[in-house]
Amino acid sequence: MTAAYSHIPSVEAQLALVIYNTLTRKKEPFAPREPGRVRMYVCGPTVYGYIHVGNARLEVSFDAIRRYLEYAGYDVEMVRNITDVEDKIIAAANEQGVSAEEIARRYTQAYFEDMAALGVRHADHEPRATEYIDAMIRLVSILIERGFAYSVDGDVYYQVRKFADYGKLSGRDLDELEAGARVEVDERKRDPLDFALWKSAKPGEPSWDSPWGRGRPGWHIECSAMSTSLLGDELDIHGGGADLIFPHHENEIAQSQAATGHAPFVRCWMHVGWLTVEHKKMSKSLGNFSTVREVLAHYSPQVLRFLFLSTHYRQQLEFTDGALEQARSALARLEIGREHLERMIARAQGGEEGEDPLLAIEQAADTARSEFAQAMDDDFNTPRALAALFGLVHEAHRLADERFAPTLAQRSSFEKGRSALVELAGVLGLTLVAVVVVRPNVLGLTAQAAAPAVVVVDAAAVEELINQRRQARAAGNYELADSIRKQLGELGIALEDRPDGTTWRRMT
Repeated sequence: MTAAYSHIPSVEAQLALVIYNTLTRKKEPFAPREPGRVRMYVCGPTVYGYIHVGNARLEVSFDAIRRYLEYAGYDVEMVRNITDVEDKIIAAANEQGVSAEEIARRYTQAYFEDMAALGVRHADHEPRATEYIDAMIRLVSILIERGFAYSVDGDVYYQVRKFADYGKLSGRDLDELEAGARVEVDERKRDPLDFALWKSAKPGEPSWDSPWGRGRPGWHIECSAMSTSLLGDELDIHGGGADLIFPHHENEIAQSQAATGHAPFVRCWMHVGWLTVEHKKMSKSLGNFSTVREVLAHYSPQVLRFLFLSTHYRQQLEFTDGALEQARSALARLEIGREHLERMIARAQGGEEGEDPLLAIEQAADTARSEFAQAMDDDFNTPRALAALFGLVHEAHRLADERFAPTLAQRSSFEKGRSALVELAGVLGLTLVAVVVVRPNVLGLTAQAAAPAVVVVDAAAVEELINQRRQARAAGNYELADSIRKQLGELGIALEDRPDGTTWRRMT
């Protein structure tokens, strides 16, 4: 469902959006099946453990893409599935001595908690694979009836060579695939390339009744069943990690188009680049991963989100402590930029009510909006979109350094600057809000912590405390003045006394 924004681009702006399509290997004007509406499916997690930050990059990327589509005025219906029956889940259950259902339940809950921490919104539909077993059985039955699949000893396989377009998404040649080592050897299959749609039951594994005996679905059929059940035979966007292009998404195309008789299955295929560690793909199989929870023990969720957005979603991103520190500093600059704007608004006083000059900050806000939209319209170029925000905060920093004192009439220009910064950052899922709220009281200072890790400041409250400190120093009450400085310092606020007054900044 489309989110509410104070600024919604026009229909003409929607026509400007271009997206890189993995299938055609080029950027194309985005043309959904139904103008103004987007049917979007993103492959979600297999819930057998805590997700690592490589998984999280995928989720944050598509969350930002969805947010921008809504900002551009599209009505977005998003599906993100949960694979809750799969070999890895069964293996984890056996290792831990619990049921596969318990493993899936435990780590589905953990997944949602991690997503909430990162600001990733719930999809409109979040189906579990086990809720769609009947739909999968119907789909497999149709594929058998149409000659695209066959049953052997309770297993069902898809005949890859029956589908003429197999390999187009990944650019793979069938003969090369057959000669390669990435195919599963099974003498019962008619062709080494054929893949499982249904697996016969094994002792101790979850299973369901089917026309071919008790068993469970193969991994690939799950997404075809859930996507077509919820969004229809043609999707506008189908997304996932680059590692899913082959064989998962290649198999989805073959299954879905063969079963429905409708092509294309997907108008635009989108894939997120790998997160790498020492230039190797982060994965649990290599053991070179960090879970989201491990990283969030040391960094704000917003820092991790900023890091992901600082690189284009299709590019690989090297994950290091240095990259996290750079992200923390850059995010702090945006947050401080907002604080400067809040401070200008709080300081506005005097001046003629009729004055309403167009200040540089208002021009910077208009430029930021324009450059942000241009960046995101170019295949969701979040690094360029962030650069547009930094252009706006640069002007806020400049005016703060010059100790510019706006009039009441000029305050609206700073309010427009703040509105643009907060709104555009929000489109990317960056809140730029405080956890520590500083408020004056009759004794000097109280602080309320709403949640751990981030810092935004009530600028008017800080200004009031600085005024109290100035009055205390003028009265010779240096103990109170020092106490105010110390308490502000404990909350991350540094003061600088100048000949023309006291300024403050947030320490990073």
